[in-house]
Amino acid sequence: MPSVVPAYAPDAPGRLAGFADATASDSALRRFLHGLPGVDAVGLEARAAGLGTRSIKTTAKAYAIDLAISMIDLTTLEGADTAGKVRGLCAKGMRPDPTDRGTPQVAAICVYPDMVATAKEALAGSGVQVASVATAFPSGRAARRVKLADTADAVAAGADEIDMVIDRGAFLSGRYLDVFEEIRAIKEGCLRADGSRAHLKVIFENGELSTYDNIRRCSWLAMLAGADFIKTSTGKVAVNATLANTLLMLEAVRDFQDATGVQVGVKPAGGIRTAKDAIKYLVTVNETAGDDWLSPGWFRFGASSLLNDLLMQRQKLSTGRYSGPDYVTVD
Repeated sequence: MPSVVPAYAPDAPGRLAGFADATASDSALRRFLHGLPGVDAVGLEARAAGLGTRSIKTTAKAYAIDLAISMIDLTTLEGADTAGKVRGLCAKGMRPDPTDRGTPQVAAICVYPDMVATAKEALAGSGVQVASVATAFPSGRAARRVKLADTADAVAAGADEIDMVIDRGAFLSGRYLDVFEEIRAIKEGCLRADGSRAHLKVIFENGELSTYDNIRRCSWLAMLAGADFIKTSTGKVAVNATLANTLLMLEAVRDFQDATGVQVGVKPAGGIRTAKDAIKYLVTVNETAGDDWLSPGWFRFGASSLLNDLLMQRQKLSTGRYSGPDYVTVD
């Protein structure tokens, strides 16, 4: 399987220099974002629905299931999380099916900052990344100094990836430069003492952005600010990832690469629970952004229960029958 770590482009800031005028002031950024083409909501949803009906053959399905497993950020983000639960999740991420060593590892284990050190120790030497939510997840309602401290704690504890939430109130109020500057500040906070950098995923909370036009604007804003990934949602609100809003974000990263040469990943999160759903997303990735994104380095699923269904479908393909209820662990 490809590396789960996206290649960091050190010359990316230079390639974004052509957009410096667009981010020079709040008014300039507003003009740029509101100058993006409007989204045809009916057309977008029709295309997403069409992509969701594609069928794939058995051999392609087996490949897609393994690819989807390798793209999962296996997640526990509950107030009742314990070190034991995190260690158990890490064990599952490294060996999703203890009876079959050919089963891929997941891409990452995603936890709160105070559980990063526990996950890092449990995953040592495995190649599975540690992702940490930060910046007052899931609300994003905190002073910037608190968000920076939250990020610094996670990075210092060994987080490989930071999943930050934007200030939706600022964005919806039209304070785009505030959001841009906060993403830039958190990006700088991802820098480690040795000069390496934790990768930054920027969470929009699409269900609160209300319109497709806002999702497109937020995608470009985050990418211009230096996001390594753009992410649909926290999984903590009523509307999380949908095929349509993920399709829109895939179009944005494709167009951003065409304009700048910089590749940015996409992570749908929340509500993706079945292998059938995951395969719809992989088809959408391939048909929209292209196979360059069909890698855990550039596409992830934020999920807690998806892995169980993928494992059951994988066993069905290999044995011809579904497993019993005790085949997978209950998360």
